[in-house]
Amino acid sequence: MIYADNAATTRMSEAAVRRMTSLIQEGWGNPSSLYRHGQIAKEYLEQAREEIAGLIGAQPREIIFTSGGSEADNQAIRSAALLGKKKGKQHIISSAFEHHAVLHTLKALEKEGFEVTLLDVHENGIVDPSEVEAAIREDTCLVTIMAANNEIGTIQPFREIGAVCRQKNVLYHVDAVQAVGHIPLNVIEDNIDLLSASAHKFHGPKGVGFLYAKKGVRLFNLIEGGAQERGLRAGTENVAGIAAMAEALKESMAGMQENAKYITKMRDRLIRGLSEIPHAALNGDAQRRLPGNVNFCFEGIEGESLLLLLDDKGICASSGSACTSGSLDPSHVLLAIGRIHDVAHGSLRLSIGEDITEEEVDYIIQAVKETVEYLRGFSPVWRDLMSGKKEFIL
Repeated sequence: MIYADNAATTRMSEAAVRRMTSLIQEGWGNPSSLYRHGQIAKEYLEQAREEIAGLIGAQPREIIFTSGGSEADNQAIRSAALLGKKKGKQHIISSAFEHHAVLHTLKALEKEGFEVTLLDVHENGIVDPSEVEAAIREDTCLVTIMAANNEIGTIQPFREIGAVCRQKNVLYHVDAVQAVGHIPLNVIEDNIDLLSASAHKFHGPKGVGFLYAKKGVRLFNLIEGGAQERGLRAGTENVAGIAAMAEALKESMAGMQENAKYITKMRDRLIRGLSEIPHAALNGDAQRRLPGNVNFCFEGIEGESLLLLLDDKGICASSGSACTSGSLDPSHVLLAIGRIHDVAHGSLRLSIGEDITEEEVDYIIQAVKETVEYLRGFSPVWRDLMSGKKEFIL
C-alpha cells in the first residue's frame, strides 16, 4: 500500500506512540487531583504545554488543549466575535476557501447578527494581503485566514496579513492545522493572535489539538463543566495524547527542513509526471504550496471513480468532491479558485510524506495515467469533448 493522504491524517510516529503508551501506564491519574498520581499526570501535562509553546514561540499559559483543530477554530472565532460584539464590532473577514470548521462557524455567527466578508483567493489559491487591508472596517473585530489550504496546499502570506491586522488593531486568527510541523511558524514573528492546530496532522494522535491565544486575548469556553485549562475548556485532559502530541511536534520541527527538502523534490516529480496527462491541470500555485501537496483536475472523469480504482491499485488518496459524506457537490475550494463544476468533480489530492520513495512516486504517476485513460474510455462527457460537442476547459 502507498499512503498518499497525509493531509487527511498522518501515521503516528514511533516516538509519539512510545510516549503515549508510556503515559497511559504511568500518567493515568487525573491532573486536577491533589494526590500523587494526579500530580504526576499534571507534571506531564504542563511539560507538554511548555514544549509546545516553545516550539511556536508562545508562552505556556497561552496554550489551551482541545480535541483538535475544529474545536480550536470554533473557540477562537467565537471568542473573537464575542469580544468584538462587546465593543460594538460585528464584522469578520475570512476567505472563500477556508476549512468548514471556519466557514460553518462564520455562517452560524451570521445568523446571530454578524456580517462576514469572504475574500476571493484567485486562480492561484492565495489571499492578497492588500485585499485584506482594503476589507477592514471600523467595525471589523476579526480576520481569520488559514496558513495553508487543506485541499490544494497553497501557503498563505500569513505573516503579511498578520502585520496588516496588527497595524489596524484587529485580531488575527490562523487555522494552522495543515501547516504546523510542516512549515516554519512563530506566533510572535508572524503577528498571530490566535492559532489552531491538530496533532494527527503532524504524526501525533487523533482527538488532540491545541489553541494558542495571545496574552490579553480573552477566550470564552465552548464546553461548560469543570475548571480544567484555567476554566477555558472543561473536561479531564487527555494527558497521554497531549504528551504524544508534544513529542510528535518536537520531532516534526526538528526534521522539518530536511524532510521538506526531500518531500518537495518528490512532490515536484509527481507534478511533472501528472502534468503529462492531456487536459489535466494542477490546482493552486506550483511553488507556494505545502511540500507534500499535489492536487490535480482531470477533465472528463469523476474523482470518486478515480479514487476507488486507485485504491484497487494500492494507492490511498482523496478527492475534492465530498462524495464520501453523501454529497456529490464539488469542492468549495476548487470552485473558489475558478474551476467549473464539471472540472472540479474530476479532482485528485495526493499528499505525500517523508517516507515516500521515487519508485512509489513513479508508480503513482503510471497508475493515475492508466486509470484516467481507462475512465475516459467510457465517459460520455469525454466522448462529447473528443467529438467537439463540448469544448475543452483544461
